[in-house]
Amino acid sequence: MIKVLVVDDDFRVAHVHAGFVGRVPGFTVAGLAHTAAEARAKSAELSPDLVLLDVYLPDEPGLNLMPGLDADVIVATAATDPATVQLALARGARHYLIKPFTAEVLGARLAAYARYRQALRTTRELTQGGVDGAVRALHAPLTAEPRVPKGQSPVTTRLITEALRTAAGPRSAAEIAEQVGVSRATAQRYLATLSEAGPVQISLRYGATGRPEHQYAWTP
Repeated sequence: MIKVLVVDDDFRVAHVHAGFVGRVPGFTVAGLAHTAAEARAKSAELSPDLVLLDVYLPDEPGLNLMPGLDADVIVATAATDPATVQLALARGARHYLIKPFTAEVLGARLAAYARYRQALRTTRELTQGGVDGAVRALHAPLTAEPRVPKGQSPVTTRLITEALRTAAGPRSAAEIAEQVGVSRATAQRYLATLSEAGPVQISLRYGATGRPEHQYAWTP
C-alpha cells in the first residue's frame, strides 16, 4: 500500500481529501497534519510514501517543507500564481492540483503516480526506455472517465487496466489483485467486465494440481 500524509490547514478540507485518497485502491491515509510543524513531525514519525501538500499553512508556506521531506509530493492548493507553480515543480512536485477538485481528478493523479512507482520497480537496472516509460506514466494526459457498470469505480477500472496493459504477459486475477491492492474477487469482477468490453482476452492455465486458472491478457 502507498501511504499518504494529507497536509491542509483546513480541518474539513483535510478530511475530504483523506476521504478521496481512501477511495483509491492501493492507497492508504497514514495521517493528517494542519501546520508545517505538524507535517514535519508526522512525516518523520509515519514515513509516508507521498504527501498531499497545501501551500497555505498557518506557520509557514507548505513549499518550504519540500526539501526536507523524504517522500514524493503532490501539491494541492488554491494558489494559482505562476511563481508558486514554478517553485513547486522546481522543488520536485509530482503533480500540482488546484482546489477545489473532485475525487475523480485526484484519483487519476494517484493512479498515474502508482503506475510511475511500478514502472521504476520493474527491474534493478533501468534502460532509457524504462525511464521514459515511467515519466510518461506519471504525466500521461488525463482522459475521460471510462464507462463502467453501476457499482464499479472508474479509478479501480483504470488501475486494473494499466496493471494488465503494462504486464509482460498474461496475469491471473490473484496477481492483478496483489499488484493493485484489491481483493481477488474484486479484481476478477473488473477483469470480467473488461473482457466483455473487448480489450481483455481470457485463456486457461493449468497449474501443478491440474486445476485450470483463468489468465487475462491486454489485447489493444
